[in-house]
Amino acid sequence: MKICFLDNVKISYTSKDIYTNKIRGAENAIINLSKALSNLSHQVTIYNNCNNDVKIDNINWKNINNIQKNMYYDLAISNNDIRLFDKVNASKKVLISHSIQSIEKFIRKGQFFAYIKHKPKIALLGEYHKNNRNYLLRMFGSFVIDWAVDQIFLDSNINNEINNNQAIFTSFSDRNLHLLINIWKNKIFTKNNKLKLLITPTHNDYSQFNITNREFGDKSKLISDISNSRIFLIPGHKAELYCIAAEEARELCVPIVTLGIGCLKERIIHGKTGFLAKNENEFADYTFKLFENDNLWKQMRHNLLSLRGSKNWQDIANKFLNKIN
Repeated sequence: MKICFLDNVKISYTSKDIYTNKIRGAENAIINLSKALSNLSHQVTIYNNCNNDVKIDNINWKNINNIQKNMYYDLAISNNDIRLFDKVNASKKVLISHSIQSIEKFIRKGQFFAYIKHKPKIALLGEYHKNNRNYLLRMFGSFVIDWAVDQIFLDSNINNEINNNQAIFTSFSDRNLHLLINIWKNKIFTKNNKLKLLITPTHNDYSQFNITNREFGDKSKLISDISNSRIFLIPGHKAELYCIAAEEARELCVPIVTLGIGCLKERIIHGKTGFLAKNENEFADYTFKLFENDNLWKQMRHNLLSLRGSKNWQDIANKFLNKIN
């Protein structure tokens, strides 16, 4: 098949940027899914705001503003913007949704008329996403897809020499980092001031609470920081539809404690790969259990090791194609 991806995010990126910190989860997914589809012998083109037209690993990267008229594809996949389907002709159209929108916002963002015109299937990122998207905004068909992590996470060795006093948060700071900091300051640090929390950099100084800004480097540095931590702490956020950060921690076999806000309840198996807390006090209690109970931590580590590599992009690409047919 001839397949194209349409992405109008303002970032200029190609697959060469996959291990940098300039792109977020949606762009990572496009890079990984396109590569997997190409490996299945499909002809893949990605239209985005890249600076130059280039071919990388048999995939064509082209600037979205230079699409030739009447270009035909068997399948067009848009990143979160139905209006982009106006730019190509395609037999099948799939929108990968990365947001929860009310009907009012859907109309205000200019998506309604394009939706009626193109009638795309909607790819949703989990049950939380499905349950929170109005049926009218998926009435032409929808399906739930899974994501995997970058290959560099799958290929990384598990670190057995870790800092047993360190927890980590690696999602973006707008994903309720302030909530985690408050729990840490008031319910964890006050009981054990030897514990350390490594966080995505902020402009504030929390060093008096043993909270340290991690270096916001490339994926190799990220892997090193996660692998060196005993626990992954992430409350969750109502706008979080998949949370690749939690999936990265799972793949590196670091137990997760979460409040399950948004999709986070879907990222763990409670009691086996992490803990789903009902409130802030329980969140702190579960954190202490994983810091203090070596047998519990080792059992969770064992459970996580058994799941390593259970998700990969080739399987996801095959399932993706099966669901659009």
